Amino acid sequence: MRDNCTDYRDLFLHDRAMMDTRAPVEFHKGAFPGVINLPLMTDIERQRVGTCYKQQGQQAAIELGHQLVSGQTKAERIEAWAAFAKANPDGYLYCFRGGLRSQIVQQWLKSEAGIDYPRVVGGYKAMRTFLLQATDEAVQACDFVLVGGMTGTGKTEVISQLSNSLDLEAHANHRGSSFGKRATGQPEQIDFENALAIDLLKRRAAGQQQFVLEDEARLIGRCSLPLPLYQAMQHHPLVWLEDSVANRVERILQAYVVELCAE
Repeated sequence: MRDNCTDYRDLFLHDRAMMDTRAPVEFHKGAFPGVINLPLMTDIERQRVGTCYKQQGQQAAIELGHQLVSGQTKAERIEAWAAFAKANPDGYLYCFRGGLRSQIVQQWLKSEAGIDYPRVVGGYKAMRTFLLQATDEAVQACDFVLVGGMTGTGKTEVISQLSNSLDLEAHANHRGSSFGKRATGQPEQIDFENALAIDLLKRRAAGQQQFVLEDEARLIGRCSLPLPLYQAMQHHPLVWLEDSVANRVERILQAYVVELCAE
């Protein structure tokens, strides 16, 4: 069996397949790009076990959990986990802290399906902490050049043509102005932060140490820039774009009307 994983950097740099065994409500609050949610317990089951834990203690909660996830329900979940493990032999599983839930999934996979499958030590919480630190480190170590200008001056066009650009609006799925909402909606705040951190991590691993990004307010739609990044942006060089009113109107019409309708 492969060892349980503590190398979070490797997980994200190589897009390792991961199975998130947290309840759906936890997953939807924040997850990592490409991860599949195959929970040990449903939201209702998790709530019942949590209530039992508070009222009667850990052992009673564990016993209730085994009662709730048993028989055909247990068999179906093991089947789904086994299918994931077979399809992703180099992947990992995790829960919130890398504790009891992921250990139970490991045990059941081994005993019921004959599959040894490693987990991420520390779980979601440890990986999330790692990514927050990765963003902080990038902000401290890298140089940034900001591109500013009034709406319609082509800032996004300039950003998209540069190989060292960091497209914050693309990560936020929002055009960044009062009219910038897209038809497809925005990611959750935590998902936005995680994806941005992974992007920075990969770029830095490839040797990139300077980034060009659009001069943004802290909020891009409903997504808030990580505070260390936003604070650093106030002190880096700014390139200001200007264009005629006619050209700006044409860009605004294309971006905020034509392209939005096409979505």
